[in-house]
Amino acid sequence: MADVLTQAEIDAMLNSAQSGEVLAVAEKPPDIKDYDFRSPKKFTKERMRTIEGIFDNYARLLSSYLTGLLRLYCKISLTSVEEQKYFEFSNALPDYVMMGMGELRLQDDEIEDLNVIVQLSNSLTYVMIDRLLGGSGEFMDTDREFTDIEASIMENIIRNILVRLKEPWATFVELQPELVGVETNSRIISTAGHDETMIICVLEVMINETKALVTVCLPAVGLYEIMQKYTVRQTRLGRKTDASRDSERKSNILGGVSYSALDVTAILGEVDLDMLDILKLQTGDIIPLGKSIDSNIVLNVGGKKWFDGKMGVFNNKKAVKIETVYNMDL
Repeated sequence: MADVLTQAEIDAMLNSAQSGEVLAVAEKPPDIKDYDFRSPKKFTKERMRTIEGIFDNYARLLSSYLTGLLRLYCKISLTSVEEQKYFEFSNALPDYVMMGMGELRLQDDEIEDLNVIVQLSNSLTYVMIDRLLGGSGEFMDTDREFTDIEASIMENIIRNILVRLKEPWATFVELQPELVGVETNSRIISTAGHDETMIICVLEVMINETKALVTVCLPAVGLYEIMQKYTVRQTRLGRKTDASRDSERKSNILGGVSYSALDVTAILGEVDLDMLDILKLQTGDIIPLGKSIDSNIVLNVGGKKWFDGKMGVFNNKKAVKIETVYNMDL
C-alpha cells in the first residue's frame, strides 16, 4: 500500500507546482517475474552457464561442418538457453518444419538414454537445399509441405548435425547420438510429453545474409541427472588429501628420472698425505688407510653418501654387499 501524505507534504507539493519547480519523478519499479511454484526450475545459473559453454563449443563445430558442406561461410552463435515446457516450444513452430528426432545413446548404465529434437528453421532448410542442388543458396519464402526428395536430403544433414553433439559432451558423458527419424509436421511429434520440461538451446546461423535458427531440445530431467552425477564425481576427485597428492607428485617425478645415469663410487678409505710423501711413493709402497679390514666401505651416488657395505666377490668380480642405507628422503 502507498504511503499517505501529510498535510505539510501536500502544501509543499502545491507550492512547488505554483512556483514552476520541477517535481521529482518517482523511479520506475523493477520488473518482477512470475515464478511458477508448480513447476520450479531445476537448473541453477551455474549449471545453465555450463550448458551454455557446451553449446558454444557445439556452435563452432557446427559452423565448420556447414561451411564445408555448403562451400559458403556460415557463422553460428549461441543466442539463448532456456528451461521451459515442451508445449511452449511446440506452439511457436509453424505447421511445416524440418525436425529430426534422435537418441543420445549414453554409454552409462546408470543414466537412461535421452531423446533429442533438432529443429531447423525453414529459411535455413531452403537455403541448404537450394545450395546442395546447384543453386547459390538463396532463401525462398514459401509456405508448403516439404517433398520426399527434400526430406531425404535433409535427413543426412540432420544426422551429421546430431553426431557433432558427441564431442562437446565428452567431458561429462560419452554419447553415441543416432537419428531415429525426420518429421516435417510439428503437430504430430510424440518424442516429448506436452508438459515435459525441456532445455531449449537456440543457435543463430548466418548464411548469405540470411539469418536462420537451429534449435536443440533436450529433456531437463535427463540433463539434470548427467549434471548431478558429474558434480558428485568432481566433488569426490576434489577430496583427495594433500598426502595423496604429494605421493602422486613424488611418483611422477621418480618416474621421470628413474632412467637417468648416475655414477656409483666405492670408497675403500681416505688418508691425508703431504705432497713430499706423494712424490716419494714407489711401486710396492703401502699406504695405511686407518681402517679395520672388517669395517664397511662407503658407496657414493652422484657424489653423495648413500650406502655402506662389505667388500666381497660376486661371479669372480669385486662387489659390495649393502648393509646400511643413508639417504631415503627422495
